[in-house]
Formats: sequence, C-alpha cells, structure tokens
Amino acid sequence: MRASIKRPPTPDAEEEDEDREPTLEEIINIKLIESGEKERLKELLRERLNECGWKDEMKSLCRSFTRKKGRNNVTVDDLVHLITPKGRAAVPDSVKAELLQRIRSFLHSTAL
Repeated sequence: MRASIKRPPTPDAEEEDEDREPTLEEIINIKLIESGEKERLKELLRERLNECGWKDEMKSLCRSFTRKKGRNNVTVDDLVHLITPKGRAAVPDSVKAELLQRIRSFLHSTAL
C-alpha cells in the first residue's frame, strides 16, 4: 500500500504502547508479580475458598447443571457463563476483606 499524500501514515500500535506511561493499576500489578506477592495472594485465596466450602459449592453447581442439560450437551463455555456470576457473588465478605487488607499492606510497604 502507498502512504497517503495528504496525511502522515498511522503509527503502529506497538509504537504507541512504548510511548505511553503505565497506569497505576499496571504499576501495581507489575510490583505484585515482581515481588511474588501475587502468587502468595492467589494461594491464600485458594486456601480460604477451600476452607469455606466455596469450591465444593461451585463443583456442585456444575454437576447439577451438567445432569440437567445432559453430559454431552454442555460445553466449558456454558459452565463458565453459569458459574462466573454465582462464583463471584458467593465469595464470603471475610475473604474479600482479608485479601484487600493484604493488598493494602503490600502497597504501604512498597510506598505506592
């Protein structure tokens, strides 16, 4: 393709990303990953969800949905669409609060 005579060529998306400053969310995510805190938080979340029975509850929902629709008539996408909103709503407030406190402590300790 020929470049337009009336205007300069559109810059590539990759070039724009290099010039752009990272957002606060991206900076926090990078710090969490670099320090290993993100993995520790994910492990804590897994433990707490297992302790409160959340995992068993989600497994039961999947099984009952599969029985109702028929094993050969259910896709992973069907299960994801069923479970995602129910799973998020079913996370106990105490677990959310504990994770939020750990994230806040991390942010204070890294001076962000």
